[in-house]
Amino acid sequence: MWLILAFVSATLLGFYDVAKKQAVKQNAATIVLLLNTLFSSILFLPVIISSEFELGWFDGSIFAIRSEGIEAHILIFIKSAIVLSSWIFGYIGIKHLPLTIVGPINATRPVLVLLGAMILFGERLNLLQWVGVTLALVSIFLLSRAGKREGIDFAHNRWILCIAAAAVLGAISGLYDRYIMRELQPLFVQSWYNIYQLAMMSITVVIIRLTQGRNSTPFHWSWAIPMISILLSAADLAYFVALSNEEAMISIVSMIRRGSVVVSFACGALLLREKNLRAKAIDLIFILIGMIFLWLGSR
Repeated sequence: MWLILAFVSATLLGFYDVAKKQAVKQNAATIVLLLNTLFSSILFLPVIISSEFELGWFDGSIFAIRSEGIEAHILIFIKSAIVLSSWIFGYIGIKHLPLTIVGPINATRPVLVLLGAMILFGERLNLLQWVGVTLALVSIFLLSRAGKREGIDFAHNRWILCIAAAAVLGAISGLYDRYIMRELQPLFVQSWYNIYQLAMMSITVVIIRLTQGRNSTPFHWSWAIPMISILLSAADLAYFVALSNEEAMISIVSMIRRGSVVVSFACGALLLREKNLRAKAIDLIFILIGMIFLWLGSR
């Protein structure tokens, strides 16, 4: 069952990327992100109210969480800042780049997490994991060559740098999760970090609008905006429920989740009619093979 939920989570994450791409198209990315944090906060607000006021609405279910002290909220506040920073870079980057380039770059996050674990936690990679890392790095090189055919210079393109920054910050968030999840309930973290992100993003949008004035990108409503929150929240919920199974293996679940790139790549090709697909597909195959080696090496 937990494997099925992991694949459900990966599929939802793929459609989440597609909804995000549609929502920010010729739109104010910061406003879209603000609304995303708002809708996500509303979705989890009943969970917070029930736990803080001891109403017992969700007793006996996966939504039942206990109240925590100020130390826990400080940890979540830090996580919120990291995740929100990653999202800001990611939303800005995906607005200006093809989904078939953004997806494979994001799929390299498990590589960054493994490398970060080596530095921070003293972990060592085995042979299979090194093969996976190498293949992922080769895929990035090949992807940069495919991008040049579309006028995208990986070394100097600021939107590529935004996506790279989002991937690095996302990996940092994953490593930080490993630290805080030893003490905190996953759903407690998911519920509260939406609230803190909403507060941070509200301040950010006000500052940006005041400084840019009439030069700021105009906002227009899209039904893809609430779909971002729904798809992401559902994907994370499936992920947390999968991990709640005693037989679940986090290494396998994490690798499966990165398979979301297959969905986003397919949608970019079939629905958005993006270009240069053959070369990008080869790059994607390298990444997927790399993910398989990482999985085999992490078993």
